[in-house]
Amino acid sequence: MATMEHKGFMAKIDYDADIDSFLGCVVNVSSPITFYGKTTAELREEFARSVDAWLEVCRERGLEPEKPYSGRLTVRMTPEIHRMIASAAAVSGKSLNAWVVDALKESAAHA
Repeated sequence: MATMEHKGFMAKIDYDADIDSFLGCVVNVSSPITFYGKTTAELREEFARSVDAWLEVCRERGLEPEKPYSGRLTVRMTPEIHRMIASAAAVSGKSLNAWVVDALKESAAHA
């Protein structure tokens, strides 16, 4: 899977063989923001145009556009896993939050 980023908005890129074009879809907001392009240059241009148009519509309507990410993440897990990561954090000398952020960052870097 390919991705693109514009102004903090992340899009997933797929190929649509039926129309012989790339299809992009912004994945980090709930509003549907999609775009198409035959080439990567056209796709990047349409991505920027689509995000900018969405931001303009929000401004015109007096709406606060969604932020791509809030910086908060709620995770549910079993008590056993919670105990395991809390112990690992304590052993490493980090807070639970810092340990989880480091572990997730490391995992995402290898995805």
